[in-house]
Amino acid sequence: MSIKYKFANPEAIYFVTFAVVGWIDVFTRNVYKDLLLDSFRYCIKEKGLSIHGYVIMSNHVHMIISSKGKQELSAIMRDMKKFSSVRLIREIIENPTESRKQWMLHLLSDAGKANGNNTHYQFWQQDNHPIELHPHLNIFTQKLDYIHQNPVKAGWVTEASAYIYSNASNYMEKGGVLMDVELLY
Repeated sequence: MSIKYKFANPEAIYFVTFAVVGWIDVFTRNVYKDLLLDSFRYCIKEKGLSIHGYVIMSNHVHMIISSKGKQELSAIMRDMKKFSSVRLIREIIENPTESRKQWMLHLLSDAGKANGNNTHYQFWQQDNHPIELHPHLNIFTQKLDYIHQNPVKAGWVTEASAYIYSNASNYMEKGGVLMDVELLY
């Protein structure tokens, strides 16, 4: 893996994208998005994660993040993905109203069997594709706008701040479901 796709600078701010294996549309259900937000909150409180931007789409997540120095971002991301995958898979298994349960579990199981690092299921693709950002340069604003416009481009909302599983509303001073977002402008 190239150095440009690693968390090389521990004090930097990064744009990351991570996706469900097979691009499975797991996050069409709010219960799964809420579990992922719980993982975000835990990492903010216990691991020193700073979230400056995020959006949860149907099968992937975009974030702008940094670390407060408690742990390296690579360790935080590893732990967050591991913890959230366990909780999300358990919820899929135990959710009596999940109509796609067998299909999703089959795909997650196949991905897990194909990866020697797993014993049963694999939920997240292994890469995060981190890109270092500077908060005062145009690329930061471009990535933040890209994050906020994802639900608009998907046709889910007409205004970015109307999508509650994004922090666009935090930047518009309208609150949001994740109040622990650290705004950078």
